[in-house]
Amino acid sequence: MHWATHFAAYFAVFRARFRALLQYRAAAAAGFGTQLFWGLIKVMVLEAFYANAAPGAHQPMALGQAITYTWLGQAFFQLMPFSTNPDPEVRELIRTGAVGYELARPLDLHTLWLARALAARVAPTVLRAVPMFAVAVPLLGMSLPPSLAAAGAWAAAMVFAAALVGAFATAVTSTMLWTTSGDGISRIVPSVVLIASGMVVPLPLFPSWMQPWLDALPFRGMIDAPFRLYLGHLPAGALPGVLLHQALWTAAFVALGRAMVARGLRRLVVQGG
Repeated sequence: MHWATHFAAYFAVFRARFRALLQYRAAAAAGFGTQLFWGLIKVMVLEAFYANAAPGAHQPMALGQAITYTWLGQAFFQLMPFSTNPDPEVRELIRTGAVGYELARPLDLHTLWLARALAARVAPTVLRAVPMFAVAVPLLGMSLPPSLAAAGAWAAAMVFAAALVGAFATAVTSTMLWTTSGDGISRIVPSVVLIASGMVVPLPLFPSWMQPWLDALPFRGMIDAPFRLYLGHLPAGALPGVLLHQALWTAAFVALGRAMVARGLRRLVVQGG
Protein backbone atom coordinates (compact mmCIF):
# COMPACT_ATOMS: atom_id res chain seq x y z
CA MET A 1 0.00 0.00 0.00
CA HIS A 2 2.92 2.27 0.80
CA TRP A 3 4.35 1.71 -2.70
CA ALA A 4 0.94 2.28 -4.31
CA THR A 5 0.51 5.56 -2.43
CA HIS A 6 3.87 6.86 -3.64
CA PHE A 7 3.17 5.77 -7.22
CA ALA A 8 -0.15 7.62 -7.13
CA ALA A 9 1.64 10.77 -5.96
CA TYR A 10 4.19 10.66 -8.80
CA PHE A 11 1.48 9.86 -11.32
CA ALA A 12 -0.48 12.88 -10.08
CA VAL A 13 2.59 15.05 -10.74
CA PHE A 14 2.90 13.58 -14.23
CA ARG A 15 -0.79 14.07 -14.96
CA ALA A 16 -0.90 17.66 -13.69
CA ARG A 17 2.14 18.68 -15.77
CA PHE A 18 0.86 16.75 -18.78
CA ARG A 19 -2.51 18.54 -18.69
CA ALA A 20 -0.83 21.92 -18.21
CA LEU A 21 1.42 21.39 -21.25
CA LEU A 22 -1.52 20.37 -23.43
CA GLN A 23 -2.71 23.98 -23.20
CA TYR A 24 0.13 25.21 -25.45
CA ARG A 25 -1.70 24.49 -28.69
CA ALA A 26 -0.48 27.60 -30.52
CA ALA A 27 3.13 26.67 -29.78
CA ALA A 28 2.43 23.14 -30.98
CA ALA A 29 0.94 24.46 -34.23
CA ALA A 30 3.98 26.68 -34.83
CA GLY A 31 6.30 23.78 -34.05
CA PHE A 32 4.38 21.53 -36.43
CA GLY A 33 4.86 24.03 -39.24
CA THR A 34 8.58 24.29 -38.53
CA GLN A 35 9.03 20.52 -38.44
CA LEU A 36 7.05 20.15 -41.65
CA PHE A 37 9.38 22.62 -43.36
CA TRP A 38 12.57 20.92 -42.16
CA GLY A 39 11.14 17.51 -42.96
CA LEU A 40 10.59 18.55 -46.57
CA ILE A 41 14.18 19.79 -46.80
CA LYS A 42 15.56 16.55 -45.38
CA VAL A 43 13.44 14.48 -47.78
CA MET A 44 14.78 16.48 -50.74
CA VAL A 45 18.35 15.91 -49.54
CA LEU A 46 17.71 12.17 -49.24
CA GLU A 47 16.18 12.01 -52.72
CA ALA A 48 19.23 13.79 -54.16
CA PHE A 49 21.54 11.44 -52.27
CA TYR A 50 19.83 8.31 -53.58
CA ALA A 51 19.51 9.69 -57.11
CA ASN A 52 23.26 10.31 -57.31
CA ALA A 53 24.40 7.05 -55.77
CA ALA A 54 26.66 4.85 -57.85
CA PRO A 55 24.67 2.56 -60.19
CA GLY A 56 24.17 -0.84 -58.63
CA ALA A 57 25.46 0.30 -55.22
CA HIS A 58 23.93 -1.52 -52.29
CA GLN A 59 21.76 0.72 -50.12
CA PRO A 60 21.26 -0.44 -46.51
CA MET A 61 17.84 1.26 -46.47
CA ALA A 62 15.42 1.88 -49.35
CA LEU A 63 14.54 5.46 -50.22
CA GLY A 64 10.92 5.01 -49.16
CA GLN A 65 12.04 3.69 -45.78
CA ALA A 66 14.44 6.61 -45.32
CA ILE A 67 11.64 9.08 -46.10
CA THR A 68 9.31 7.45 -43.59
CA TYR A 69 12.14 7.39 -41.04
CA THR A 70 12.54 11.15 -41.58
CA TRP A 71 8.86 11.89 -41.03
CA LEU A 72 8.81 9.74 -37.91
CA GLY A 73 11.64 11.87 -36.59
CA GLN A 74 9.64 15.02 -37.23
CA ALA A 75 6.51 13.54 -35.66
CA PHE A 76 8.33 12.57 -32.46
CA PHE A 77 10.70 15.51 -32.38
CA GLN A 78 9.64 16.67 -28.91
CA LEU A 79 10.08 13.22 -27.41
CA MET A 80 13.65 12.93 -28.58
CA PRO A 81 16.66 13.59 -26.36
CA PHE A 82 18.46 16.13 -28.53
CA SER A 83 15.91 18.63 -27.16
CA THR A 84 17.07 17.64 -23.67
CA ASN A 85 17.92 20.77 -21.72
CA PRO A 86 17.92 20.96 -17.95
CA ASP A 87 14.37 21.51 -16.72
CA PRO A 88 14.03 25.33 -16.55
CA GLU A 89 11.70 25.17 -13.56
CA VAL A 90 14.07 22.93 -11.63
CA ARG A 91 16.97 25.18 -12.59
CA GLU A 92 15.11 28.17 -11.15
CA LEU A 93 14.28 26.26 -7.97
CA ILE A 94 17.95 25.44 -7.41
CA ARG A 95 19.16 28.92 -8.31
CA THR A 96 16.74 30.67 -5.94
CA GLY A 97 16.93 28.15 -3.12
CA ALA A 98 13.27 27.21 -3.48
CA VAL A 99 14.39 23.61 -3.99
CA GLY A 100 14.16 23.46 -0.22
CA TYR A 101 10.38 23.26 -0.60
CA GLU A 102 10.84 20.23 -2.89
CA LEU A 103 12.94 18.55 -0.23
CA ALA A 104 10.24 19.18 2.37
CA ARG A 105 7.79 17.01 0.46
CA PRO A 106 7.53 13.32 1.41
CA LEU A 107 8.65 12.31 -2.10
CA ASP A 108 11.86 11.12 -3.68
CA LEU A 109 13.40 14.09 -5.49
CA HIS A 110 14.85 12.11 -8.42
CA THR A 111 11.56 10.30 -9.09
CA LEU A 112 9.71 13.61 -8.88
CA TRP A 113 12.00 15.11 -11.52
CA LEU A 114 11.64 11.97 -13.63
CA ALA A 115 7.83 12.29 -13.62
CA ARG A 116 8.17 15.92 -14.71
CA ALA A 117 10.62 15.01 -17.48
CA LEU A 118 8.31 12.33 -18.88
CA ALA A 119 5.33 14.69 -18.96
CA ALA A 120 7.42 17.45 -20.55
CA ARG A 121 8.14 15.16 -23.51
CA VAL A 122 4.96 13.15 -23.91
CA ALA A 123 2.50 16.07 -23.90
CA PRO A 124 4.09 18.13 -26.73
CA THR A 125 4.60 14.93 -28.71
CA VAL A 126 0.88 14.13 -28.57
CA LEU A 127 0.06 17.59 -29.91
CA ARG A 128 2.47 17.33 -32.85
CA ALA A 129 2.62 13.66 -33.81
CA VAL A 130 -1.07 13.30 -34.64
CA PRO A 131 -1.20 16.12 -37.25
CA MET A 132 2.16 15.00 -38.68
CA PHE A 133 0.81 11.53 -39.36
CA ALA A 134 -2.40 13.02 -40.76
CA VAL A 135 -0.43 15.10 -43.28
CA ALA A 136 2.66 13.01 -44.04
CA VAL A 137 0.98 9.65 -44.62
CA PRO A 138 -1.45 10.68 -47.39
CA LEU A 139 0.57 13.54 -48.91
CA LEU A 140 4.31 13.33 -48.23
CA GLY A 141 5.38 9.76 -48.85
CA MET A 142 5.26 8.45 -45.30
CA SER A 143 4.17 4.82 -45.16
CA LEU A 144 2.35 2.90 -42.45
CA PRO A 145 3.89 -0.17 -40.75
CA PRO A 146 3.93 -3.15 -43.15
CA SER A 147 2.18 -5.44 -40.65
CA LEU A 148 0.37 -5.51 -37.33
CA ALA A 149 3.42 -7.21 -35.80
CA ALA A 150 5.63 -4.31 -36.90
CA ALA A 151 3.14 -1.79 -35.52
CA GLY A 152 2.95 -3.59 -32.17
CA ALA A 153 6.73 -3.88 -31.89
CA TRP A 154 7.10 -0.19 -32.70
CA ALA A 155 4.52 0.82 -30.08
CA ALA A 156 6.23 -1.25 -27.38
CA ALA A 157 9.65 0.13 -28.30
CA MET A 158 8.35 3.71 -28.21
CA VAL A 159 7.11 3.23 -24.63
CA PHE A 160 10.57 2.05 -23.60
CA ALA A 161 12.14 4.86 -25.63
CA ALA A 162 10.10 7.42 -23.66
CA ALA A 163 11.32 5.88 -20.40
CA LEU A 164 14.93 5.94 -21.66
CA VAL A 165 14.68 9.59 -22.73
CA GLY A 166 13.07 10.52 -19.40
CA ALA A 167 15.84 8.82 -17.43
CA PHE A 168 18.51 10.48 -19.58
CA ALA A 169 16.86 13.90 -19.25
CA THR A 170 16.62 13.54 -15.47
CA ALA A 171 20.31 12.65 -15.26
CA VAL A 172 21.09 15.81 -17.25
CA THR A 173 18.86 17.86 -14.94
CA SER A 174 20.67 16.42 -11.91
CA THR A 175 23.91 18.05 -13.07
CA MET A 176 22.44 21.43 -12.08
CA LEU A 177 23.21 20.60 -8.47
CA TRP A 178 26.80 21.40 -9.50
CA THR A 179 26.33 23.91 -12.32
CA THR A 180 23.12 25.87 -11.84
CA SER A 181 23.13 27.59 -15.22
CA GLY A 182 23.01 24.33 -17.17
CA ASP A 183 24.37 26.07 -20.26
CA GLY A 184 27.39 23.82 -20.74
CA ILE A 185 25.56 20.51 -20.69
CA SER A 186 22.73 21.88 -22.83
CA ARG A 187 25.23 22.69 -25.58
CA ILE A 188 27.21 19.45 -25.44
CA VAL A 189 24.37 16.92 -25.22
CA PRO A 190 22.31 17.86 -28.32
CA SER A 191 25.28 17.66 -30.68
CA VAL A 192 26.16 14.14 -29.58
CA VAL A 193 22.61 12.84 -29.48
CA LEU A 194 21.58 14.35 -32.83
CA ILE A 195 24.22 12.31 -34.62
CA ALA A 196 24.27 9.11 -32.55
CA SER A 197 20.47 8.72 -32.41
CA GLY A 198 19.80 8.81 -36.15
CA MET A 199 18.00 12.14 -36.32
CA VAL A 200 20.45 13.77 -38.76
CA VAL A 201 21.06 10.64 -40.86
CA PRO A 202 19.41 7.22 -40.35
CA LEU A 203 21.96 5.02 -38.59
CA PRO A 204 21.94 2.24 -41.25
CA LEU A 205 23.42 4.80 -43.69
CA PHE A 206 26.53 5.29 -41.54
CA PRO A 207 29.74 3.41 -42.46
CA SER A 208 29.85 -0.24 -41.45
CA TRP A 209 32.81 0.28 -39.09
CA MET A 210 30.68 2.65 -36.99
CA GLN A 211 27.71 0.30 -36.61
CA PRO A 212 29.00 -1.68 -33.56
CA TRP A 213 29.66 1.57 -31.70
CA LEU A 214 26.30 3.06 -32.62
CA ASP A 215 24.54 -0.16 -31.61
CA ALA A 216 26.19 -0.15 -28.19
CA LEU A 217 25.37 3.46 -27.34
CA PRO A 218 22.03 4.26 -25.63
CA PHE A 219 20.88 6.69 -28.30
CA ARG A 220 19.83 4.12 -30.91
CA GLY A 221 17.15 2.94 -28.47
CA MET A 222 15.65 6.44 -28.42
CA ILE A 223 15.07 6.87 -32.17
CA ASP A 224 16.69 4.40 -34.53
CA ALA A 225 15.56 1.04 -33.21
CA PRO A 226 11.87 1.95 -32.70
CA PHE A 227 11.69 3.59 -36.13
CA ARG A 228 13.29 0.61 -37.86
CA LEU A 229 10.78 -1.70 -36.16
CA TYR A 230 8.03 0.54 -37.57
CA LEU A 231 9.52 0.19 -41.07
CA GLY A 232 10.03 -3.54 -40.84
CA HIS A 233 13.73 -2.86 -41.39
CA LEU A 234 14.18 -4.66 -38.09
CA PRO A 235 11.87 -7.69 -37.87
CA ALA A 236 9.34 -7.83 -35.06
CA GLY A 237 11.30 -10.77 -33.68
CA ALA A 238 14.12 -8.35 -32.83
CA LEU A 239 11.88 -6.60 -30.27
CA PRO A 240 13.14 -8.48 -27.15
CA GLY A 241 16.72 -7.46 -27.90
CA VAL A 242 15.66 -3.84 -28.49
CA LEU A 243 13.68 -3.71 -25.24
CA LEU A 244 16.56 -5.27 -23.29
CA HIS A 245 18.98 -2.67 -24.67
CA GLN A 246 16.57 0.16 -23.78
CA ALA A 247 15.83 -1.24 -20.32
CA LEU A 248 19.50 -1.66 -19.40
CA TRP A 249 20.38 1.87 -20.43
CA THR A 250 17.28 3.24 -18.68
CA ALA A 251 18.35 1.50 -15.46
CA ALA A 252 21.88 2.85 -15.89
CA PHE A 253 20.69 6.44 -16.31
CA VAL A 254 18.27 6.11 -13.38
CA ALA A 255 21.10 4.81 -11.19
CA LEU A 256 23.38 7.62 -12.38
CA GLY A 257 20.72 10.27 -11.79
CA ARG A 258 19.89 8.97 -8.33
CA ALA A 259 23.57 8.87 -7.38
CA MET A 260 24.11 12.45 -8.57
CA VAL A 261 21.03 13.70 -6.70
CA ALA A 262 22.04 11.91 -3.50
CA ARG A 263 25.60 13.24 -3.69
CA GLY A 264 24.45 16.72 -4.67
CA LEU A 265 22.00 16.98 -1.79
CA ARG A 266 24.70 16.14 0.72
CA ARG A 267 26.60 19.28 -0.33
CA LEU A 268 23.60 21.47 -1.15
CA VAL A 269 23.35 24.76 0.75
CA VAL A 270 20.03 26.60 0.49
CA GLN A 271 20.49 30.34 0.83
CA GLY A 272 18.93 31.57 4.04
CA GLY A 273 18.55 28.02 5.38
